[in-house]
Amino acid sequence: MVDKKISQAHLGNVLRDATIPELPNHYRGKVRDNYDLPDGRRIIIATDRLSAFDRILTAVPFKGEALTQIARFWFEKTADICPNHVIDYPDPNVVVCRRLNIMPVEIVVRDYLTGTTSTSIWSMYKKGERTVYGVTLPDGMHEHQKLPHTIITPTTKAFDGGHDEPLTPDEITERGLLTQEQWDTVSRLALGLFERGRQIAAEHGLILVDTKYEFGFDEAGNIILADEIHTPDSSRYWFAGSYDSKVATGERPESFDKDFVRTWVTARCDPYKDDIPEIPGDVVLDAAALYIDVFEIITGRKFEIPDQPAPVLDRIRANLQRYF
Repeated sequence: MVDKKISQAHLGNVLRDATIPELPNHYRGKVRDNYDLPDGRRIIIATDRLSAFDRILTAVPFKGEALTQIARFWFEKTADICPNHVIDYPDPNVVVCRRLNIMPVEIVVRDYLTGTTSTSIWSMYKKGERTVYGVTLPDGMHEHQKLPHTIITPTTKAFDGGHDEPLTPDEITERGLLTQEQWDTVSRLALGLFERGRQIAAEHGLILVDTKYEFGFDEAGNIILADEIHTPDSSRYWFAGSYDSKVATGERPESFDKDFVRTWVTARCDPYKDDIPEIPGDVVLDAAALYIDVFEIITGRKFEIPDQPAPVLDRIRANLQRYF
């Protein structure tokens, strides 16, 4: 794990807001600030905001940088399976990419019966539902169990920051969200990306449990991978070495994702109805350590933590001046 004393020095040095007035067409998402350039490129700045339950929970030091660099690793490792939107990385927190027509469906691929959100298959299964997202699951399964086969559980894409809703493949085509050919293609691509991710994660002692993909269409109608891929924000990772023993004793598998913070929150309130309690510094530091650890384990590279905190937005502004 990362030395918490190093993280403590940077606890207050987080990028909560990436507003840059010199850049045009600013749109603030849950965790990213986006700027659309006149030539069709988009600048995406990953902040340190941590989102779950359709709201911002806290800000985690180095999260935006770690996520951007983890996604960069995965984009490069999967470019042969599916083209992606990346053009350049002018800063550790920033990607310059092609602007796409984002698909109105988010593709979630799952290998295990788990999850804490209302759209997770475990939340549905424990209420007695056996057909979820058009997939029928057998009786008698337990939490965190591996599914009989990998499944896709699509949801609506909540463009306004609202709540994603479950979909079935039939609903996707019947509602005209995608054509049958588009659905077949994106399903094939998503399963191929997940298989590559599962293989590489296993080589590093991790289980890629589930993940969310976001796709878009270019001007020619080609399907392009967008947003991020296989990061701790879009994916759930468990440690393979302790999985069997944890599940055998009814414990939650050791995780490598923001479920760590989700679990802390759900133990103290209903995050869909109640105010979120202030998340203590030690929990935030543990989350920062997890983001950095997963970067180092997946990429095999050391995450460089500066000796002295320096304002992240100042560095980003300096690296983006050529776009002003």
